[in-house]
Amino acid sequence: MKLVVVSAGLSVPSSTRLLADRLAAAVDRQTPVDIRVVELRDLAVEIAHNFTNGFPGRALADALEAVTEADGLIVVTPVFSASYSGLFKSFFDVLDKDALAGKPVLIAATGGSARHSLVLDHALRPLFSYLRAVVVPTGVYAASEDWGAEGLPERIDRGAGELVRLMGAGTAPETAVVPESDGSLPKPAGSDREARADGGSARGGAVTRSHGFQVIPFEDQLAALHG
Repeated sequence: MKLVVVSAGLSVPSSTRLLADRLAAAVDRQTPVDIRVVELRDLAVEIAHNFTNGFPGRALADALEAVTEADGLIVVTPVFSASYSGLFKSFFDVLDKDALAGKPVLIAATGGSARHSLVLDHALRPLFSYLRAVVVPTGVYAASEDWGAEGLPERIDRGAGELVRLMGAGTAPETAVVPESDGSLPKPAGSDREARADGGSARGGAVTRSHGFQVIPFEDQLAALHG
Protein backbone atom coordinates (compact mmCIF):
# COMPACT_ATOMS: atom_id res chain seq x y z
CA MET A 1 0.00 0.00 0.00
CA LYS A 2 1.11 3.55 -0.72
CA LEU A 3 1.22 6.04 2.14
CA VAL A 4 1.90 9.70 1.34
CA VAL A 5 2.89 12.10 4.11
CA VAL A 6 2.33 15.82 3.48
CA SER A 7 4.41 18.02 5.77
CA ALA A 8 4.05 21.80 5.82
CA GLY A 9 6.91 22.55 8.20
CA LEU A 10 9.03 25.56 7.27
CA SER A 11 12.16 25.26 9.38
CA VAL A 12 14.99 22.71 9.31
CA PRO A 13 14.77 20.76 11.54
CA SER A 14 11.01 20.99 11.92
CA SER A 15 8.74 19.71 14.68
CA THR A 16 6.07 19.33 11.99
CA ARG A 17 8.32 16.98 10.00
CA LEU A 18 9.26 15.15 13.21
CA LEU A 19 5.60 14.47 13.98
CA ALA A 20 4.99 13.44 10.38
CA ASP A 21 7.87 10.94 10.53
CA ARG A 22 6.65 9.46 13.81
CA LEU A 23 3.15 9.01 12.45
CA ALA A 24 4.47 7.34 9.29
CA ALA A 25 6.71 5.03 11.35
CA ALA A 26 3.73 4.07 13.54
CA VAL A 27 1.73 3.11 10.44
CA ASP A 28 4.66 1.13 9.03
CA ARG A 29 5.01 -0.79 12.31
CA GLN A 30 1.43 -1.97 12.01
CA THR A 31 1.43 -2.80 8.30
CA PRO A 32 4.15 -2.60 5.62
CA VAL A 33 3.65 0.49 3.45
CA ASP A 34 5.58 2.38 0.79
CA ILE A 35 6.13 5.82 2.33
CA ARG A 36 6.51 8.99 0.27
CA VAL A 37 7.06 12.32 2.06
CA VAL A 38 5.99 15.54 0.35
CA GLU A 39 7.75 18.58 1.83
CA LEU A 40 5.65 21.60 0.91
CA ARG A 41 8.49 23.97 1.78
CA ASP A 42 10.32 22.72 -1.31
CA LEU A 43 7.24 23.29 -3.50
CA ALA A 44 6.30 26.79 -2.32
CA VAL A 45 7.47 28.60 -5.49
CA GLU A 46 5.81 26.11 -7.84
CA ILE A 47 2.56 26.31 -5.87
CA ALA A 48 2.58 30.10 -6.24
CA HIS A 49 3.27 29.83 -9.97
CA ASN A 50 0.41 27.33 -10.32
CA PHE A 51 -1.97 29.96 -8.96
CA THR A 52 -0.79 32.56 -11.47
CA ASN A 53 -0.37 30.50 -14.63
CA GLY A 54 -2.63 27.52 -13.98
CA PHE A 55 0.06 24.89 -14.61
CA PRO A 56 2.01 22.88 -12.01
CA GLY A 57 5.78 22.60 -12.31
CA ARG A 58 7.39 19.20 -12.63
CA ALA A 59 8.01 18.66 -8.91
CA LEU A 60 4.55 19.90 -7.94
CA ALA A 61 2.87 17.74 -10.58
CA ASP A 62 4.74 14.71 -9.25
CA ALA A 63 3.63 15.47 -5.69
CA LEU A 64 0.00 15.98 -6.74
CA GLU A 65 0.06 12.67 -8.61
CA ALA A 66 1.51 10.88 -5.58
CA VAL A 67 -1.25 12.24 -3.34
CA THR A 68 -3.94 11.27 -5.84
CA GLU A 69 -2.66 7.70 -6.19
CA ALA A 70 -2.02 7.13 -2.47
CA ASP A 71 -3.98 4.54 -0.49
CA GLY A 72 -3.81 6.78 2.56
CA LEU A 73 -2.55 10.21 3.64
CA ILE A 74 -0.96 11.73 6.70
CA VAL A 75 -1.17 15.52 6.66
CA VAL A 76 0.68 17.69 9.18
CA THR A 77 0.72 21.47 9.44
CA PRO A 78 2.10 24.02 11.89
CA VAL A 79 -0.51 26.27 13.45
CA PHE A 80 -0.50 29.86 12.18
CA SER A 81 -3.08 32.34 13.50
CA ALA A 82 -5.16 29.53 15.04
CA SER A 83 -5.44 27.62 11.74
CA TYR A 84 -3.44 25.65 9.19
CA SER A 85 -0.65 27.46 7.37
CA GLY A 86 -1.23 29.26 4.09
CA LEU A 87 1.27 26.99 2.34
CA PHE A 88 -0.61 23.91 3.55
CA LYS A 89 -3.96 25.24 2.33
CA SER A 90 -2.49 26.40 -0.98
CA PHE A 91 -1.25 22.89 -1.80
CA PHE A 92 -4.71 21.42 -1.37
CA ASP A 93 -6.20 24.34 -3.31
CA VAL A 94 -4.25 23.32 -6.42
CA LEU A 95 -5.08 19.63 -5.98
CA ASP A 96 -7.89 18.27 -8.16
CA LYS A 97 -11.20 18.60 -6.31
CA ASP A 98 -11.94 14.86 -6.59
CA ALA A 99 -8.45 13.60 -5.72
CA LEU A 100 -9.23 12.90 -2.06
CA ALA A 101 -12.76 11.54 -2.45
CA GLY A 102 -13.04 8.43 -0.30
CA LYS A 103 -9.35 8.50 0.67
CA PRO A 104 -8.37 7.80 4.32
CA VAL A 105 -6.61 10.77 5.92
CA LEU A 106 -4.93 11.17 9.30
CA ILE A 107 -4.78 14.84 10.33
CA ALA A 108 -2.11 16.27 12.63
CA ALA A 109 -0.71 19.64 13.68
CA THR A 110 2.05 21.19 15.77
CA GLY A 111 2.04 24.40 17.77
CA GLY A 112 3.68 26.25 20.61
CA SER A 113 0.77 25.88 23.00
CA ALA A 114 -1.84 23.25 23.83
CA ARG A 115 -4.46 25.99 23.45
CA HIS A 116 -4.22 25.58 19.67
CA SER A 117 -5.21 21.90 19.69
CA LEU A 118 -8.74 22.79 18.55
CA VAL A 119 -7.26 23.50 15.11
CA LEU A 120 -7.77 19.79 14.39
CA ASP A 121 -11.55 19.93 14.72
CA HIS A 122 -12.19 23.54 13.76
CA ALA A 123 -9.94 23.83 10.69
CA LEU A 124 -8.38 20.58 9.46
CA ARG A 125 -11.34 18.24 9.84
CA PRO A 126 -13.81 20.56 8.04
CA LEU A 127 -11.31 21.11 5.21
CA PHE A 128 -10.86 17.42 4.48
CA SER A 129 -14.53 16.67 4.97
CA TYR A 130 -15.23 19.27 2.29
CA LEU A 131 -12.73 17.49 0.03
CA ARG A 132 -14.73 14.29 0.71
CA ALA A 133 -11.85 12.46 2.33
CA VAL A 134 -12.44 9.88 5.08
CA VAL A 135 -10.84 11.50 8.14
CA VAL A 136 -9.87 9.10 10.92
CA PRO A 137 -11.48 9.80 14.32
CA THR A 138 -8.21 10.52 16.12
CA GLY A 139 -6.31 13.66 15.19
CA VAL A 140 -2.84 14.20 16.64
CA TYR A 141 -1.73 17.56 18.01
CA ALA A 142 1.74 18.11 19.46
CA ALA A 143 2.51 21.23 21.48
CA SER A 144 6.05 22.10 22.49
CA GLU A 145 5.58 20.54 25.93
CA ASP A 146 4.24 17.26 24.47
CA TRP A 147 7.59 16.11 23.11
CA GLY A 148 9.00 13.56 25.54
CA ALA A 149 5.86 13.66 27.70
CA GLU A 150 3.26 10.97 28.25
CA GLY A 151 0.26 10.84 25.95
CA LEU A 152 1.73 11.78 22.57
CA PRO A 153 3.07 8.29 21.68
CA GLU A 154 -0.30 6.77 22.55
CA ARG A 155 -2.17 9.27 20.36
CA ILE A 156 0.25 8.62 17.52
CA ASP A 157 -0.27 4.84 17.75
CA ARG A 158 -4.06 5.17 18.02
CA GLY A 159 -4.33 7.48 15.02
CA ALA A 160 -1.98 5.29 12.98
CA GLY A 161 -4.02 2.21 13.83
CA GLU A 162 -7.22 3.85 12.67
CA LEU A 163 -5.58 4.86 9.39
CA VAL A 164 -4.25 1.33 8.85
CA ARG A 165 -7.71 -0.16 9.34
CA LEU A 166 -9.25 2.25 6.82
CA MET A 167 -6.49 1.64 4.30
CA GLY A 168 -6.89 -2.11 4.72
CA ALA A 169 -10.64 -1.80 4.19
CA GLY A 170 -9.94 -0.50 0.69
CA THR A 171 -11.75 2.82 1.06
CA ALA A 172 -11.13 3.96 -2.51
CA PRO A 173 -12.97 6.59 -4.54
CA GLU A 174 -14.62 3.98 -6.73
CA THR A 175 -15.97 1.98 -3.76
CA ALA A 176 -16.64 4.62 -1.13
CA VAL A 177 -20.03 6.27 -0.70
CA VAL A 178 -19.19 9.80 -1.77
CA PRO A 179 -21.76 12.60 -1.34
CA GLU A 180 -23.03 14.48 -4.38
CA SER A 181 -22.18 18.17 -4.81
CA ASP A 182 -25.42 19.16 -3.03
CA GLY A 183 -24.50 17.01 -0.02
CA SER A 184 -26.98 14.21 -0.75
CA LEU A 185 -25.92 10.58 -0.99
CA PRO A 186 -25.96 8.91 -4.40
CA LYS A 187 -28.91 6.64 -5.10
CA PRO A 188 -27.90 2.98 -5.53
CA ALA A 189 -28.56 1.29 -8.86
CA GLY A 190 -32.04 -0.19 -9.03
CA SER A 191 -33.10 1.65 -5.89
CA ASP A 192 -36.38 2.85 -7.37
CA ARG A 193 -37.34 -0.73 -8.10
CA GLU A 194 -36.29 -1.82 -4.59
CA ALA A 195 -38.26 1.05 -3.10
CA ARG A 196 -41.46 -0.12 -4.73
CA ALA A 197 -40.78 -3.69 -3.62
CA ASP A 198 -40.34 -2.52 -0.03
CA GLY A 199 -43.46 -0.37 -0.18
CA GLY A 200 -41.51 2.87 -0.34
CA SER A 201 -42.17 5.85 -2.51
CA ALA A 202 -39.86 6.56 -5.41
CA ARG A 203 -41.22 10.08 -5.56
CA GLY A 204 -39.10 11.54 -2.74
CA GLY A 205 -36.30 8.95 -2.76
CA ALA A 206 -35.60 5.25 -2.49
CA VAL A 207 -36.22 3.16 0.59
CA THR A 208 -33.20 0.89 0.99
CA ARG A 209 -32.01 -1.64 3.52
CA SER A 210 -28.66 -1.56 5.29
CA HIS A 211 -27.55 -4.16 7.84
CA GLY A 212 -31.14 -5.20 8.42
CA PHE A 213 -32.44 -1.63 8.93
CA GLN A 214 -34.84 0.17 6.63
CA VAL A 215 -33.36 3.48 5.47
CA ILE A 216 -36.00 6.05 4.52
CA PRO A 217 -34.92 9.25 2.74
CA PHE A 218 -35.31 12.44 4.74
CA GLU A 219 -37.72 14.00 2.23
CA ASP A 220 -40.08 11.03 2.67
CA GLN A 221 -39.90 11.35 6.45
CA LEU A 222 -40.63 15.09 6.17
CA ALA A 223 -43.58 14.45 3.84
CA ALA A 224 -44.99 11.92 6.31
CA LEU A 225 -44.78 14.46 9.13
CA HIS A 226 -46.66 17.08 7.10
CA GLY A 227 -49.16 14.49 5.92
